[in-house]
Amino acid sequence: MIDFKQKIAEQISNIANLPENKVYEYIEIPSDKKMGDFAFPCFRLAKELKKSPQLIAEDLKNKMSFDENIIDEINNLNGYLNFEVSKQAMIKTVLEEINLKQEHYGESEIGIGKNVVFDYSAPNIAKPFHIGHLRSTVIGGALYKIYKALGYKCIGINHLGDYGTQFGKLIEGYKRWGNEYNIDENPIDELTKIYVRINNLCKEDEKVLEDCRNNFKKLEDGDEYCTNLWKKFREVSLKEFQKVYDLLHVDFDSWNGEAFYSDKMQEVVDILQEQNLLVKSEGATVVDLSEKEMPPCIIEKTNGSTTYATRDLAAILYRARTYNFDKAIYVTSYEQILHFKQVFEVAKHLKLAEKYTDGLVHVPFGMVQLKTGKMSTREGNIIKLEDLLNEAISRVEDIMDTKNPELENKDEIARKIGIGAVIFNDLYNSRIKDEIFDWDTMLNFNGETGPYMQYIYVRTKSVLEKAGYIPEFKNIDFTKLEDEASMKVINKIYIFGDCIRQAAEKYEPYIIARYLIELAQNFSSFYNENKIIVEEKEIQDARLYLTYATGLILKSGAKLLGIEMPEKM
Repeated sequence: MIDFKQKIAEQISNIANLPENKVYEYIEIPSDKKMGDFAFPCFRLAKELKKSPQLIAEDLKNKMSFDENIIDEINNLNGYLNFEVSKQAMIKTVLEEINLKQEHYGESEIGIGKNVVFDYSAPNIAKPFHIGHLRSTVIGGALYKIYKALGYKCIGINHLGDYGTQFGKLIEGYKRWGNEYNIDENPIDELTKIYVRINNLCKEDEKVLEDCRNNFKKLEDGDEYCTNLWKKFREVSLKEFQKVYDLLHVDFDSWNGEAFYSDKMQEVVDILQEQNLLVKSEGATVVDLSEKEMPPCIIEKTNGSTTYATRDLAAILYRARTYNFDKAIYVTSYEQILHFKQVFEVAKHLKLAEKYTDGLVHVPFGMVQLKTGKMSTREGNIIKLEDLLNEAISRVEDIMDTKNPELENKDEIARKIGIGAVIFNDLYNSRIKDEIFDWDTMLNFNGETGPYMQYIYVRTKSVLEKAGYIPEFKNIDFTKLEDEASMKVINKIYIFGDCIRQAAEKYEPYIIARYLIELAQNFSSFYNENKIIVEEKEIQDARLYLTYATGLILKSGAKLLGIEMPEKM
């Protein structure tokens, strides 16, 4: 496949005597097609070359020449050097690559030999798997798939919240009122009721809160009663969580939660102690981070029990040794930005190779909010994720009963559309934005939504089904695809691989989600402006093959986001 940006970068690099990789990074794809297919902003070189951007652009233009007839036109406009790629060169390179790679189009091997750990989802044991956990699950799952498409060896870890003071609370609540609740029949709901009840009592009585903290200390020390209860809470919780992961088609390579590191934390304490980094502060043991303008990182609480930070540090040690990671990516809410800054700073003192500490990445995201405001397990104000996903499926079934009552396999199709709508809605905006959950927006078949993108994919399938065949590549006449609507689709398909790389570099799945909507819209225009099933077979074959290529990319892109495509709807 011809990398047109690379060809342009080579020329500019040679003429201006600049590093090719730097020039490559500067080359842009203009939002307005009238500005060409690629643009180089010459103001980037003004300081180095001591010339105005306009003069630099004119000088470069006069000295550039492409041997392979790949560039039709070069223009100097306001200090930008704009390049228009030959239509035939673009069509040929895109469709040849589609024919060669099929569903692997856009993938690359830039990550071969590198390991990336993804820490995501991480619901809390004995609490509902609620809508607030959706973002970590789908963002982390998408990044896992995106990196895998680039050749990285990916390790997905569900760092379960199965340890901490909340279990001290739950154990205390169970001691007091366990016989009032049927945990075996409806585990999560009943455990939530106990948790809300004990939490309210803790607010009223400081002694009860102290009893809860002591329960957790007993759990850390291996107390049999507390340990057996904890195991039961974990087992029933995982069984419930699996229902959600099955609906979302999410899998993990490791389920090692916080408790897994309970016997690995002493090493962290010992290493920090050896380096005289541990100090006492208000009875707790901390690492002073005032030089980094951060609050102290608490390693042990006043009663000697450990913290999230201690367990995260132990996890970094374990993962470095076990997975030899090049990157360890943590996908959590922006509420934990300070926590990870502290942990990553302290991790520099764990006697690990610099490669590991340099590879620690926190990928924060905004919160999911209901129209009524923020959710809280303590207040009992939550929406269970399983209920939400089933509600999405049910609502799609109602829509389909109206639109296409005779449709076969309605249950399966409704599942793909409903679950896809929820995932796409979550991934369509930059992850750092808070998300307001709105059914009407999410399930709109005409907006910039998952159902719209799936609908356009189904349209590509129905066109091919109506034609009764997919043309052989060797029979395609590329000259039949030079119209504006066809070229918009081809140009968009060309940049798919670049979008995958950008999504990985920026940890932003929304780049792919937005890309898929734009491709779907471009195909819709192509479909409306060009009759595909026509008498002239050469035109029909060319347009059918472009239809086939579009469907292929829509399906591949959706798969990277964790979305399945229905074949009919």
